[in-house]
Amino acid sequence: MKWCIGYIIVLVSVSSSLFSQSQLNRFLKPSDTLNTSRRNAIVISETSLAAITLVGLDQLWYSDYPRSKFRTINDSDEWLQMDKIGHVFSSYQLGRLSANTLNWAGVSKKGQIIYGSSLGLGFLTAVEVMDGFSEEWGFSWADMAANALGTGLFAGQELLWQEQRILLKYSFHRTRFAEQRPDKLGNGLTEEFLKDYNGQTYWLSANINAFLKTDYIPNWLNLAFGYGADGMLSGDANDPLFPNQNRTRQYYLSLDIDLSRIKTKSNVLKTIFDVFNVIKVPFPALELNSLGRAKLHYFYF
Repeated sequence: MKWCIGYIIVLVSVSSSLFSQSQLNRFLKPSDTLNTSRRNAIVISETSLAAITLVGLDQLWYSDYPRSKFRTINDSDEWLQMDKIGHVFSSYQLGRLSANTLNWAGVSKKGQIIYGSSLGLGFLTAVEVMDGFSEEWGFSWADMAANALGTGLFAGQELLWQEQRILLKYSFHRTRFAEQRPDKLGNGLTEEFLKDYNGQTYWLSANINAFLKTDYIPNWLNLAFGYGADGMLSGDANDPLFPNQNRTRQYYLSLDIDLSRIKTKSNVLKTIFDVFNVIKVPFPALELNSLGRAKLHYFYF
């Protein structure tokens, strides 16, 4: 769902505020051994935030729509799958950020993978079950598959390479479509950032040196492959209310920066880099769309 990105932003804010309360660079250094007080504080904070979010959704979101018996839906063909990629992104980032926070507490790599994966997938599964009891939505197996894929992308890389060589990132630009349907696509920049699928782009950002092992390319430089869509006023391509949608898939090739690979001795900067590593760094990009047209963007975000 569209608000999942918002939940990640809140999680990032909680994590960063935990770090920013101290001016000491040493405080921000990850513990070499298990620090139980740090671990307990993280687990309590993150589980409490997840519980509060679920309760808030039930009272402020789902209460506005009729309840129903548990039901499933097939929405795999909606929004040119942009919403599904959003689920992949959400579960991946929840797992990654949770694991990185536990690394600060000195939790073992195995514990980081298990807890990080459990938090992202468990939270999104609970939300999907809540969807299942709402007449407005319904439990989507396609959403669940996307959630599992995002968790697998995080956990699989940790198990295979002990690092994240391929990052999942996000970028956004405003479009004209939100003005045509603000109730669905957002009214104002903040809502559009979360709701307007036409302005969202999701990126697989692969670190070049992690695969090629060369001294001629900066260690922080990534090659990024993006996917976006355009021309959507409704999730349904055959919506009778919007019969002339010019729905187009967009594929991008660009460069990116893996902020976590920038060398610095400052733990403050490392923390900031980790938080903002969810965002694709703007670069020139080559676009190829489903209409067979190519376009060069001198500066794409």
